[in-house]
Parts: sequence; structure tokens; C-alpha cells
Amino acid sequence: MNAIGLRKILKKFDKRFGYKFTNYYVKTRANHPYSLLQQVFKQVGIGAVVGAISRNLADLQDHHGSYISIYDQPAILLMDPVIDSINAAVDRLTNSTNFLQFLGKHALIMQEELPTPSEDHAVDQRYHFMSLLLNLENTFLYMVNTYIIVPTADNYSLSLGAAATVCGVVIGSMAVAQVFSSVYFSAWSNKSYMRPLVFSSIVLLVGNVLYALAYDLNSLSLLILGRLCCGLGSARAVNRRYISDCVPLKSRMQASAGFVSASALGMACGPALACLFETNFKIYKITFNEVTLPGWFMALAWLAYLLWLWISFREPSREAEESTVPQEVNAELLVNEAVENGLTQPLLLNTKDKEEDEDQECDGVEEDPNEIQKPITSLISAYRLLTRSVKVQLYVYFMLKYAMEVLLAGSGVITTYYFVWSVRHVAIFLACLGLTVLPVNVIVGSYISNMFEERQVLLASEIMVCIGTLLSFNIVIPYSVPQYVGSGLITFVSAEVLEGVNLSLLSRVMSSRLSRGTYNGGLLSTEAGTLARVVADGTITLAGYLGEGMVLNVTLLASLFICISSIIATCFTYNTLY
Repeated sequence: MNAIGLRKILKKFDKRFGYKFTNYYVKTRANHPYSLLQQVFKQVGIGAVVGAISRNLADLQDHHGSYISIYDQPAILLMDPVIDSINAAVDRLTNSTNFLQFLGKHALIMQEELPTPSEDHAVDQRYHFMSLLLNLENTFLYMVNTYIIVPTADNYSLSLGAAATVCGVVIGSMAVAQVFSSVYFSAWSNKSYMRPLVFSSIVLLVGNVLYALAYDLNSLSLLILGRLCCGLGSARAVNRRYISDCVPLKSRMQASAGFVSASALGMACGPALACLFETNFKIYKITFNEVTLPGWFMALAWLAYLLWLWISFREPSREAEESTVPQEVNAELLVNEAVENGLTQPLLLNTKDKEEDEDQECDGVEEDPNEIQKPITSLISAYRLLTRSVKVQLYVYFMLKYAMEVLLAGSGVITTYYFVWSVRHVAIFLACLGLTVLPVNVIVGSYISNMFEERQVLLASEIMVCIGTLLSFNIVIPYSVPQYVGSGLITFVSAEVLEGVNLSLLSRVMSSRLSRGTYNGGLLSTEAGTLARVVADGTITLAGYLGEGMVLNVTLLASLFICISSIIATCFTYNTLY
């Protein structure tokens, strides 16, 4: 009763203000530490209602049944939309934070509003496990492709007659292309999923071949062109979109967690594979060594993936998705006709429309909900939906990606200059950093997020990233391996914690209209992170003009400035992060 009354009151505010006050109120109060809104969402009473409705509907339908308690459920579960909606609401209101959900939010695959039974059925028809597996494999291979060249990029640049710091351009050119590819891949996924994945595989295959051939052709331009092609093949927007649109709600959190796990595993495997290619031989004037073998290996991997994709991927049916709208329109027409004739429909036959009639009687004419939930069709429209809290969280995401890219992309140049590390040492260091991703998420998702508010973890993580950056500077004492490894570990682990909490908060405060469509929340976060990588890699290259000895402090100074500004911005919006 309290929940219904509260909803009616908020609907009145929506009508008077001409603004969706309900969404703002619930988002900002539902998880507020001092809000009484949680008292409305008690499980026991709702469970009793579900049990009573299920029992009575079973009696009406089968004319039999004996139940001792109102909590008893019928032997045969009824597919009634009221019961489905109540159960789904309970799941959404009462689910606690755990590792799986934390990983799912880490992917920023936003959950839309509660689906209708017809929408749920349409998603079930589009779901295909092997296709989902191929999307996750694409995510894994792309992350391997991104980081497999990091340990050897500086040596590759030197072998072509360029400075070691040109590795920033080599690594960052992939991110530059990804800024543009994410948009057209997201738009392409409105019409197809298989074609973008096929195109992505072919472009990545060509890009890796060009990357490997640049050594024998002694062409730095060809090297950068190969990495640009690899960036143009980034289909992460398609991977996210497939999970959001084609995986049933009951399995979507597991699929989202799989997306994050595949990314983390690829991030660790890329550098680890690089240390296995320490060889040097030629076949028909084509050189195979530690700098070219990553390109040849990834070309073969994408060729194998392309064949598997062509054989096993099943394109989801678009007819099932489009058929849900006419069904809902027809149902509304039937209800209107019944009301005009003075007929009444029992709960078993028409529940959703009865609820809509009650809302209309109580609240009068309201804004069309279908209009409110339409996906965004332009970047400008998406920007208008970004509140100050969302903008700050996107900036925090930019900051943490910048700090991580400075650490990872600059590791080859810095460790070679200060410690004379070989490719094997750099690869092992980066692989160890990548292996911390999942354990850190286990700790945060299962323990820390249940002990502290997410905004508290967010601010603490930002401060730890700032501390790690400060400890990395080479100012007075001679630079040592323990200082570099220790400060790098603090920065990377803190950034990983920050990323999970940041994206979890983003999925909560971002408008539900950004859950689908071309310009969705996942695309916006991808663009923010990719832009951060571009700026970080550019900073490394520009700092190289001041000398390799200045690369460390110059890049860290920029990282420190961005980190401090993000902490200040978070403090200004701290009270809106729930």
C-alpha cells in the first residue's frame, strides 16, 4: 500500500512539474544511507502477496488445490504478467551486491526498465549461446591484440630508426582509430551483429599482417597504419550491444561478468604471450622475431576466429524484436473497446491494461511512456541527458584510464632506461599486473562494496591513485625497482577498484534512455576511456622530445593534475552519488 501510494504521489509531481521527478527521486533516495524509502520495499509482505495471487489464480484456473500457508506456491507456475512483474520488481529492489553483479556493472551494460512478457519472449527467441561465446571470444582476442605489442613496441620503433618514445604513437594509434570505429560499429549493430564482427575480424587480420611486414619493409608508416587498422576493427560496442539486446534478463548479469572476465584475461595474456616470442629466423625473406611474431600470431588467431564465426554464429531475428510493438498496440485497442462496452476482464486475461486504466483514472492524461523510453538517436541528445554527476563520473573514468595507460604504455621505455629490463622482464611485469584484475574485483565485489558505500570506495580509490602517482616520481633518491613496481602496483590496483565502482555508479545515475540505441551508455564510457588512452600515448611521445630521462616525471605530472581535479569534482557531487 505504501509503495502504491508513494508512486501515485510521485506521478502527481511528474504531471505538475512537467519533469520526470519520479526517476530522480527514486535514484537519489533508494540507496541513501538515511532515507526511509527502503522501508517501502519489504520482502515479506511482497512474498505473501505473490503467494496469495498465485494460489488464487491456480484455484480459479484449475478449480482445485490445497495450501497450508499463503506463502505456498502452486505446483504448476502460472505465466501471469502480474506475478512476473512482482517477482522481477523484488529481484531488482532487493538484490545485494556480490562479485557477479559487480563484474556485470563493470561492463556498463545498462539494464533497461522491467521488460514486458512479450519483450522477454522476444529476447529468448534471439538468444544463442554459441553466438554469445563468439562475442566474448572477440572481446578476449581484441584485448590480447591491444597489449601483446606493448613490451616490444619501443624495440620495434628503434629497429625502424625512430626514437623509443615513438612507441606512444604506435600503441596510441590503435586507440585513435577506436574513437571513430566505436561509433560506426554501434550504429551498424542496429541492423546486424554478424556483419560487423566479420568486418572487424578481416580488418584486424589485415592490420596485424601490415604490422608484421613493416619490419622487413623498414617502414614506420606501415607500422602505424597496421595499428590504425587494428583500431578500426574494434567491435567492443557490438559485443556490449549483443549482450544488452540478445541475452535474456536472467542471464544478462552472467554474460556481462563474462565480458569483463574476457577483457581481464586478454589483458593478462597479451604481455605474457609476448615473452614467448624471443626468437629470430627467416622464411622466404620474411623475418620472424620478437617484434614481428606478435603480429603474425594475432593474424592467425583472427583467421581462425573468422572461420569459427562464419560457421557457428547465428544472426538474431529482427522480426521477433519488431513484433512486440504491434502486439502491445493491439492489446491497448482491445482494452479500450472492452471499457467502452462496459465489459470487465479478469486478472488471468488482462492485467497489464487494467493497471494502465487505473493509472489513467487516478492521474489523468500523462506523458506517453513509450516516448520517454525511446533510444537516443544523436550525440547531442545523449549529451543533454548527462547530468552533472554523470559528467563527473565520465571524467573520473577518463582519469583512471589515463593513469593506467601511462603506466602500461610507458613501462617499456621507463624500465629500459632506468633498470635495463629485457622484453621478458617487461612482459612478466605487465602480465602480473593484468592477473590482479579478477582477484581485486572479487575482493571489492564480495566484501568491500558490502561494507562501505560505493561513493566512499570511489573517493578512497581516487586518493590511492593519487598516492601511487606521487610515489612514482623520480625526484631526490635514485630510482629503484621496488619503488617503480610498488608504486605501479598501487596505482594499477587502485585504478581497477575505481573502475568497477565508477561504472557501477554510472549505471545507476545514467538515464535509462541510454540503455539501448546507437548512443548508449556503454559507447559513451568507451569513448571516454579510449580518448584517455589517446591523450596518454600522445603525452609519452611528446615527453620523449625532452629526453627519455624526462618521460617519467612529465607523464606523471599530467596524471597527477588530472587525478587531483577529478577528486575535487567528486567532492562537489559527492551528495548526489547513491
